[in-house]
Amino acid sequence: MEFLLQAFWAPLTETYFQKALIGGCMVAVVAGVVGCLVVLRRMAFLGDALSHAMIAGVAGGYLVMKLLFGLEAHAPGMLLGSLLAAVLTVALIGLVARISRIKEDTAIGIMYTGVFALGVVVVSIFRGYIHIDLMHFILGDILGIADTDLWVSAVVAALVLGILILFFRHFQLATFDPVMAAAIGLPVLLLDYALTTCVSLVVVSAVSMVGVILVVGLLITPAATAYLLCDRLDKMMALAALFGVTSVVGGLYLCVWLDSAGGGAVMLFSTLQFLAVLTVAPRYGLLARWLRLRRLVPQQVVEDILTAILRHQGETLLPVIRQYVQQPLHLARALRQMEQEGLVSVAGDGYRLTESGEKEARQVLRAHRLWETYLQSIGTPREALHPTAHRMEHMRAAGTVDYLDEKLGHPARDPHGRKIPPPEENEK
Repeated sequence: MEFLLQAFWAPLTETYFQKALIGGCMVAVVAGVVGCLVVLRRMAFLGDALSHAMIAGVAGGYLVMKLLFGLEAHAPGMLLGSLLAAVLTVALIGLVARISRIKEDTAIGIMYTGVFALGVVVVSIFRGYIHIDLMHFILGDILGIADTDLWVSAVVAALVLGILILFFRHFQLATFDPVMAAAIGLPVLLLDYALTTCVSLVVVSAVSMVGVILVVGLLITPAATAYLLCDRLDKMMALAALFGVTSVVGGLYLCVWLDSAGGGAVMLFSTLQFLAVLTVAPRYGLLARWLRLRRLVPQQVVEDILTAILRHQGETLLPVIRQYVQQPLHLARALRQMEQEGLVSVAGDGYRLTESGEKEARQVLRAHRLWETYLQSIGTPREALHPTAHRMEHMRAAGTVDYLDEKLGHPARDPHGRKIPPPEENEK
């Protein structure tokens, strides 16, 4: 126990660890909140694009400050350059998507790689003036955060969170129903640009601390984790911020214990956290899905039961129903479900169709007899008509039965001389 306490307490006494916790948590909170809108709007690729395109802005800002003012690694200059590069990238993406047949996702891939390549070329050409470690830019150094980085992150976090809180309802409506938002007079395009600017600010302020890989991870993974647990945007944002913080805290401890790269450890912990929630989430998790599938009653069994009771016209005993069901293992569960849905009712020792159950059964019977008629028209042997149609009668989606009816010329009787029930809308 003492060893565990020491393992958790010792890193907290180190200044570098304290700065990493404070800076990482600030980035994680604002990235998680903004990331919810990014995930819901399917803009995940845009965050990746902005973070990679920033190298051109960093290089440009560094070069300008070095040549004009003689300042090395001037943080405000590089921040402004990064922001301009992000805005330029978004503008180019929008321009290409609007004036050409290229879709937005393709435009993002073209523009961000182009701007990223421009940054790499500028760094290599002016390597005598620009002293930027590209690996540090990509991987970050969360354990080496400077005081300037903390102040920049704090200002950006306050600004972005303030914008999202003030215009929360506007962003919410524009995200879930942009058509309605435009109809009631909300400036949807302006809100899109505002969100993009917020994403750019978060990415720009965080890349110098945590690197390209980690900032994209913190923008997407905690928000996606929260999305598995709730359906309300405000709760999703709160959970995303929480998962972002736990990712940073858990990742930093993992980094210290394993003596590994800080950004990689944080992202690894965030991904493992996502996989754990994906497994056990009560509504959208893998276990919940498996349990739903296990409890699911095949529609074919329901329809077999309906037609079996309809053919016997009244109270039908369970052994009789079982003869018509192709998957008898689901029979008891199917009958319970059908009783709850009001399709059948218990009558003595058997079951009887309700009014809605009889209507549904007639439509299955209609499909069966139309399939028999169709099979006869294409030369199917008479003895194979019934068993084949019994398998085909369950194919009733997307107007299949109505198409058969029209193709056959609206027949009144099947090959056995039995009347074909009318469509549901024609039943009295």
